[in-house]
Amino acid sequence: MIVLDEQLLGANLERVIGKWYQGNVCFITDLRPNSIIKDEAIPMLLRKESQPTFITINERDFWRKVAISEYFCIVCFNLPDSRASEISLLLRNLFRHPEFNIKAKRMGKVIRSADSNVSYYSTGNIEIQEFTLQIQ
Repeated sequence: MIVLDEQLLGANLERVIGKWYQGNVCFITDLRPNSIIKDEAIPMLLRKESQPTFITINERDFWRKVAISEYFCIVCFNLPDSRASEISLLLRNLFRHPEFNIKAKRMGKVIRSADSNVSYYSTGNIEIQEFTLQIQ
């Protein structure tokens, strides 16, 4: 399951990602409809789902700030709103990398993607790992 941050509403990402991703693609607001969801509540909502990967461009509030959990993955894209349409391609390339190519490998990781530069830390290793992603 891919869960998109509410600030990505209107970018048509759910449809574009849904074309290549076989699982469910939804927005964080779908997990708790008709309510305001503060950033602090997102980890709790994600824990209730089955191996979700949360996608956000709100890097400032999630990278190195959110409590890591083995039950979900968070991917922070370092992009302005105007470049949100690039997320699908960047995410697909990220999911092709051997470190993230299946859900079980993504769980427990917080990932930061700045164009082709990827950094991440995990429940098993809080030291930041870095690599350059091949964009295809």
